[in-house]
Amino acid sequence: MSNTDSGHPATHAFDAMVKAPDHHFLLLENGKVRVLDTKVKPGDRTPVHGHEWPAALYVLSWSDFVRYDAEGNVLLDSRTNASRPAVGSVLWSNPIGPHYVQNVGDSELHILAVEVKG
Repeated sequence: MSNTDSGHPATHAFDAMVKAPDHHFLLLENGKVRVLDTKVKPGDRTPVHGHEWPAALYVLSWSDFVRYDAEGNVLLDSRTNASRPAVGSVLWSNPIGPHYVQNVGDSELHILAVEVKG
């Protein structure tokens, strides 16, 4: 299996690897999946970026965060969720348009994202 098979490259104008490379690290990419190691330190904010494909998200460490759309409107504030995902839990995410994330907690938000290419 090739780690760089470009059979289905990203086409999103706000692709995370292009717009927010300091927070997304490519671990593997082929024609079926792209695996990103995503890290946002406490108090840090990502640039505006997007995710073209749905993804399974594996929680390596959790911190509260706020996700904003490109205009600064709150899309999600994790502090309002009933519970916090445990380390080792898996979440599902649909594709996400242009947004940015602010880590408002006191630890690193560290997520392994397995994006499933359609």
